[in-house]
Amino acid sequence: MTIKVLLADDQALLRSAFRVLVDSEPDMRVVGEASDGAQAYELTKAERPDVVLMDIRMPGVDGLAATRMISRDPQLTDVRVVILTTFEVDDYVVQSLRNGASGFLGKGAEPDEMLGAIRIAAAGEALLSPAATKGLIAKFLAQGGSPADGGPGDRGTERLASLTGREREVLVLVAGGLSNDEIAEQLAVSPLTVKTHVNRAMAKLGARDRAQLVVIAYESGLVRPRVQ
Repeated sequence: MTIKVLLADDQALLRSAFRVLVDSEPDMRVVGEASDGAQAYELTKAERPDVVLMDIRMPGVDGLAATRMISRDPQLTDVRVVILTTFEVDDYVVQSLRNGASGFLGKGAEPDEMLGAIRIAAAGEALLSPAATKGLIAKFLAQGGSPADGGPGDRGTERLASLTGREREVLVLVAGGLSNDEIAEQLAVSPLTVKTHVNRAMAKLGARDRAQLVVIAYESGLVRPRVQ
């Protein structure tokens, strides 16, 4: 199955480079390019890409607002947003994760890393390894970050009581960046059982994917950030 990719960046040169890279893969194709967040949202509605590579800093409607618009559109629930950033630690990246992004990737990433990120996101997983995603969230929250109004962190705090003991246990391990196979090995259960617990936790907490589960785990206090 071909992965449809939408590119959103205000730099035409970067978009051209990304297009060449993506279109060189037999299982991917670029279905559109946007130079600002408003155009990215409209093209996402028109083209229904599997993955949107979204720059944060764009004129007019920025990538943060566009990510929120996409994640809150009930017709775009299958679209995954991967944030592109030039900074390893960026408060806007955390806000993007809270507002529906599946992860983030540095613009200086190697081509294979970017292509891998697209495939991971398209498969419905979160970009939790690079472990920078959970490290970034931990650092931001340790510095006093507060949940976005109406974001998944708020809902997570209210609904954490709805999780079973095993679901809480799995959530802690997901926040630690473990894969389903690694969690299954640690808990001595099958990967399918872990997947079921993860899916139930996402449904109860209103999370789109594993990245949002990590945010909820930290914001709810279930997992405490470790400051180096």
